[in-house]
Amino acid sequence: MKKIAAFSILLLVSSCRFFDGQVPDEEALLQKRLKEINWKEVSSYPSIAECDAIIDKELKKECFFSSMTALIQEKLGADTIAMLYPSMDTLQFRVTVFSNATLKFEPQVPRDSISANTNRVKLDSIIQSKLVDFPAIVPAQKEGVPVTTQFILPIILDVKK
Repeated sequence: MKKIAAFSILLLVSSCRFFDGQVPDEEALLQKRLKEINWKEVSSYPSIAECDAIIDKELKKECFFSSMTALIQEKLGADTIAMLYPSMDTLQFRVTVFSNATLKFEPQVPRDSISANTNRVKLDSIIQSKLVDFPAIVPAQKEGVPVTTQFILPIILDVKK
């Protein structure tokens, strides 16, 4: 019986040492973690089904951008815009992939490349009507949370030249 009591006291004394340290402050831990995160870069880029099998982050990014470029070129059709605006061979698109997996396309057309404002409206209308029904897109992620990303894609309009 004495051995059990001595063991219990020894166990009690040695286990108390584990409680000597202070419990870390939640706010301090959060601030430390927030400083560790690179806020200028996503953990994973947006993706589409054909790129899902790629593990390497940079290769997956390249796959997504080249697939999006090809899809936009295909949907716009080389002759549609090139016929109406023969001086334009490349269009820059600001593409926004929202955290809810929706897309927004904004053509970045220099003001001097389209003569009249009505032509600009017509061009926007053509682009918006053709850039629909894209395959499902997985939004970019930051620390496992879907985030909105935005990028510029140059699209060559007349690939036959």
